[in-house]
Amino acid sequence: MTGIEKTAAKRLTNVAWGALAALMLAAAGAALWQTPAISAEEAVVIPPPAMDEKPAAGTARAIFAGGCFWGVQGVFQHVKGVTSAVSGYAGGDKDTAVYETVGTGRTGHAEAVEITYEPSKVTYGQLLQVYFSVAHNPTQLNYQGPDRGPQYRSTIFAENDAQKKIAESYIAQLDEAKVFPEPIVTTLETGKKFYPAEDYHQDFLTLNPTYPYIVYNDLPKLENLKTLFPDLYSDKPVLVLAANKS
Repeated sequence: MTGIEKTAAKRLTNVAWGALAALMLAAAGAALWQTPAISAEEAVVIPPPAMDEKPAAGTARAIFAGGCFWGVQGVFQHVKGVTSAVSGYAGGDKDTAVYETVGTGRTGHAEAVEITYEPSKVTYGQLLQVYFSVAHNPTQLNYQGPDRGPQYRSTIFAENDAQKKIAESYIAQLDEAKVFPEPIVTTLETGKKFYPAEDYHQDFLTLNPTYPYIVYNDLPKLENLKTLFPDLYSDKPVLVLAANKS
């Protein structure tokens, strides 16, 4: 069994059996791609952050964790101003930044996405708005949808004090506004390194759009991004593997 098959098997065993059976049947037909996807995680319309960075020249980096990195990467690859979105691991040591080991939930890592962006086109605050609204559910503690464990936690790995302050301010703002039915459980971690994931995890949503897990959990996120943030949505994703080949 290849790495991608092992990963897919692990993801799929976490999905409710009723939904899984229906999706597998649908996957057998060519109509699956045509069928509207339904996800248990709905997007939430939220206000923009009251505190944000100023648009600036050059590039900056943001690291977000919010469940399986396939969907989080897929969302940010379609955000205008993002020049790169890489799936990987953050929060633990380099030696244990391996999918099978991280999957034990004992390494301290979270599946995360490293985002390189241009602050002149999209700000850190706007990325956070997409993160909280579309990319994941920030009220789920140590799980996200069907995936369970601290490796799927909701965490912002702040690169500096400015990012930390913006994130802290935004979380407080959203909690005060009660835009979610439950309190936000997203944690802030600083000083943690990011390690890229294996190649077979990169660009997974784009390369596997008919995978049952992707259809059920992640394709709706792209539709929500397009609907809620039309000015930020880009039809053409920035792909990791294509960049590595160039």
